[in-house]
Amino acid sequence: MKINSMITGKRVETISANASIHDLVNSLNSHHVGALVVSSDGKKIDGIVSERDVVRAMPGKLDQLVGMHVRDIMTAEVFTCTADSTVAELMIMMTEHRIRHVPVVDAEGSLLSIVSIGDVVKSYVSEIDSERTALRDYVTGGN
Repeated sequence: MKINSMITGKRVETISANASIHDLVNSLNSHHVGALVVSSDGKKIDGIVSERDVVRAMPGKLDQLVGMHVRDIMTAEVFTCTADSTVAELMIMMTEHRIRHVPVVDAEGSLLSIVSIGDVVKSYVSEIDSERTALRDYVTGGN
């Protein structure tokens, strides 16, 4: 299954690298997402920042967190995929790099969408369930 089928109508939320951690946390909460793509224009990917990044920034720096910005805690090396990537390819990438969110880009590298590990698992389970149903129908003669 291609990633394209998972991103139809799915919006991606972005945030500026200059945004405060307070703005980041509020944005994550208001959009009900676990990660935001860091972008100055909504197309070019400057990084990615997740709930996990916020938590990792806290030990020993809790008093400094208020004065920090997204650029201080974001991940600059972002793994991406295209709409033509497969769920299997994405599962491998996410497992190997221990990442939970992958931005989807077009051929020029412009941001299109984002997929989470939850999206991937849901798609994979749906695909397996469809195969199971087809096999059951085949074995039972469609009854």
